Amino acid sequence: MLKAINPYLEKKMIITLLMGFVSGVPLLLTITLLQAWLTDEGISKSTIGLFALVGLPYSFKFLWAPIFDRFIISSLGRRRGWLILSQIFLIISIVLLGLSSPSMNAFNVAILALIVTFFSASQDIIIDAYRRESLQDEEQTIGASAYVLGYRIGALAAGAGGLILADIFSYQFVYAFMATIMIIGVITTIIADEPITEGEPKNFKEAVIKPFSEFFERYENEKEKYIIPILILFFILLYKVGDTMAHSLSTNFYLDIGFTKTEIGTVVKVFGLVATLIGAFLGGLISLRIGLYKSLFLFGIFQAIATLGFSVLSIVGNYIEVLMIVISLENLAAGMGYTAYLAFIANMTNKEFTATQFALMTALMSIPRTVLSGTSGFLVELMDWPLYFVFCSLIAIPALIILIKIRGVVKT
Repeated sequence: MLKAINPYLEKKMIITLLMGFVSGVPLLLTITLLQAWLTDEGISKSTIGLFALVGLPYSFKFLWAPIFDRFIISSLGRRRGWLILSQIFLIISIVLLGLSSPSMNAFNVAILALIVTFFSASQDIIIDAYRRESLQDEEQTIGASAYVLGYRIGALAAGAGGLILADIFSYQFVYAFMATIMIIGVITTIIADEPITEGEPKNFKEAVIKPFSEFFERYENEKEKYIIPILILFFILLYKVGDTMAHSLSTNFYLDIGFTKTEIGTVVKVFGLVATLIGAFLGGLISLRIGLYKSLFLFGIFQAIATLGFSVLSIVGNYIEVLMIVISLENLAAGMGYTAYLAFIANMTNKEFTATQFALMTALMSIPRTVLSGTSGFLVELMDWPLYFVFCSLIAIPALIILIKIRGVVKT
């Protein structure tokens, strides 16, 4: 057991975990906590669903990622220089979001939330590139596991912690408090070591074009030269689509069936954290033992089954015991699946264009959370909760079919 834990105790893994933490906080501030705030202000389900569109920067972050690959703006280095700048602006934007008022002007709230997601997406671009470049290929799975562990703890701080605090204090105070927590990211950036890169774009044109041309021309010896890269991108798009859509209105769902914000914060978030951390930890170890391909396939099936638990909960209703079981299974599956998922994405990138290629792939990953989740409120009103979660479970099946097709390019 101690031998399995040792890799997580290295400085670069602790740095990876802390960077995962500051990545998890902003996302939940614009989803879970914002949903609760909008619900408390009496905003309609359809409008709350549309608020998922403020996450569009996560889907289009590859558009400005080449800037981070090409330019160095401070003596801290290419990665840390941009990272600390994005973190400072992110902290400021979170404070401004907390000072807004949904009941007075929901549009202004949406604009400020969009600014938060822009700087959050920028931070994610650089953190992903940093992790890929600072870890060896054989360390990517453990690195992804450490990142997910930190990410989920950050999500707990913003989700569970934010909801519990919102029952006691104002939302303005909660957002200011979360902005203060983000200072951890600034400190981590300062103490981290700048990764040594294998090369960098010689000019901005190369930084924009070559990451895409390299990816699509990588399999020139394959019979299906361009089919494999396209299938890889579709797999990244679809692998987490089911549980992502299931989570898109989760806070509204829990409130709808009778749970209080404190119950959601303590049971759904805190209780689920243990299962998530176990899932992320096991995901890294299992992937190392049985290989990335088998892990992706098994975890994908597990995610689909766990999502069905929400349908059961919607039928049973307000029972804490059932909620604990459903949340445990779902978070266990999510932690395992996300770890293997990130390791797969890292292995698909070229270190010369890390920021841009990683941003493109993780942007595809976020599309269901933004574009598709934007329709979730309408789907729930059309299907009702039980059928909606069945739909979320089945919609991820195409990704498993694609995974079989691309098995040859998945590093084990």
